[in-house]
Amino acid sequence: MAETYGYIRVSSTDQNEIRQRIALEQQGISSGHIFMDKMSGKDFQRPRYQAMLKKLRPGDQLCVTSIDRLGRNYEEILEQWRVLTKEKRVDILVLDMPLLDTRRDKNLLGTFIADLVLQVLSFVAQNERENIRSRQAQGIAAAKQRGVRFGREVKPLPDNFLENCDLWLTGHISGLEAARRCRMPSSTFYRKAGNLREGSVDIV
Repeated sequence: MAETYGYIRVSSTDQNEIRQRIALEQQGISSGHIFMDKMSGKDFQRPRYQAMLKKLRPGDQLCVTSIDRLGRNYEEILEQWRVLTKEKRVDILVLDMPLLDTRRDKNLLGTFIADLVLQVLSFVAQNERENIRSRQAQGIAAAKQRGVRFGREVKPLPDNFLENCDLWLTGHISGLEAARRCRMPSSTFYRKAGNLREGSVDIV
């Protein structure tokens, strides 16, 4: 007998788990047939998704609330759609996109329409992510041109750094003693002293 399964994916910042679960249960899917991963959708190497794949049999149905819950990578989504519908021979229902319902229109035209809609949606999602990354890169570049500094603020060297660095370099005190006098970790002292010898430390 064919079974119906539901799949939920939420990222660490996504709070839509409850909404997705309610939507799947409204389709009559029992909690035991709902699989959930809480991780990125960049690929399909997700433990619960892989466990669900092993459960699926020809004629079963997989239900997701939206295509981005299945995944976020254009090529990966298309490949996984092929695996599910062609190799596993299961039906897929995307709740917020009725055209992506492989149960209907089993003829060639219906399959063509579903595949076309999937490719368009996946392309748009992928293109938008690339645009976001491009805008972020442009924003960072513009901020750097304005003098905005990213990362942790560099602390100024203590006033007695040069004096103690010289004492250490001339063998009058140990590196540990020099670091103690400068009130900094020994690893930081050695790194700053090494940079100073190379002429790359800004004494501020």
